[in-house]
Amino acid sequence: MNQTAAAQSRHDRLAALLAEDPDNVALIADAAEAAFAEERFDAAEELLDRHARLRPLTPQAQHLAGLVAMRRLDWTRAADLYAALLAGGADAPPVRFNLAWSLAMAKRFDEALAVLDTATSAALPQAAQLEVQLLHQLGQFDLAGERARTLISLHPEHRGLNAIVSTLAIDIEDTDLAARTARMAGDHPDALTTLGTLALSEDDPTAAAELFEAALARAPGAPRAWIGLGLTRMLGGDQAEAARDLDKGAEMFGTHLGSWIAAGWAHVLAGDRAAGRARFEKALALDDNFGEAQGSIAVVELLDGHVEEARRRTAIALRLDRESFSAALASMLIAAGEGNSARAATIFETALHTPIGADGKTLAHSLAKLGAR
Repeated sequence: MNQTAAAQSRHDRLAALLAEDPDNVALIADAAEAAFAEERFDAAEELLDRHARLRPLTPQAQHLAGLVAMRRLDWTRAADLYAALLAGGADAPPVRFNLAWSLAMAKRFDEALAVLDTATSAALPQAAQLEVQLLHQLGQFDLAGERARTLISLHPEHRGLNAIVSTLAIDIEDTDLAARTARMAGDHPDALTTLGTLALSEDDPTAAAELFEAALARAPGAPRAWIGLGLTRMLGGDQAEAARDLDKGAEMFGTHLGSWIAAGWAHVLAGDRAAGRARFEKALALDDNFGEAQGSIAVVELLDGHVEEARRRTAIALRLDRESFSAALASMLIAAGEGNSARAATIFETALHTPIGADGKTLAHSLAKLGAR
């Protein structure tokens, strides 16, 4: 008899016994355990509810009820169960981790982070991974970097933690940490995406594309991989495909400003300035202090013949960010075009394909890399 059949027969035996002795709490608890082991979650929940009607759940049964709720994706119920366990004195790393995970899945990120203490992250690598993810998600980059380096030293071989740290390391611009942890994470989609991002930064779009495609083969819903693949297509001149990939990544990511800017430029370079402007406006709606969005819209305004509006937008962009690339581009086009939008458009088209440095990179390369920020 195989293992699955044995588990099923155990549950069936217990169910038969319960039919004869329906109020036997110990038997109900055993049957619930068996149902959970068989992934019969509805049956497990029904049995645990019966247990609760007869007698309050033991900590073990309450923990099982939380696991059932997690497997059924009922994150609010799971969080309530584990919070009650913790409040009742069951302060153990698995309880804290399951509570934090349930809160995170319910998008209650601050509460989830508050649950994870240093002992839990030290004891469980999956808790360490979640802590780094939450700090990253909440934009606490300095603390995330500090904790990531500490936790990696405690769990140096954990694949998921290494992959998550590699993603954080890209955002905090620690390329050594990114490369090291990505290699440790093997073929984890986040690690492959990190390696693709590093290849892209080293101007190896062929290797980058292969890595992003490998990541997407494993995780089709990975927004960073879609954005990375779109950027490689943009650098390769396939603007229509780039726009589709970048749109997909930007929609999945939702709030990543650089992806909306890159998607917008892909549309502009493909000849659809209206679609490009819509993406720039999306970035601006997310953060009205984002200079690159104002500068990008300024370029579109100029190309559409609205010179004064382009000047106004450029001034705003430079006031928000003196280092804004798109604002500098708009300023250059306005000055070089001498206020003539048609002349500025011609200069823009020429500049897109003319090397602007000793390395042979064009203006299109610089525009594409706005998306990696």
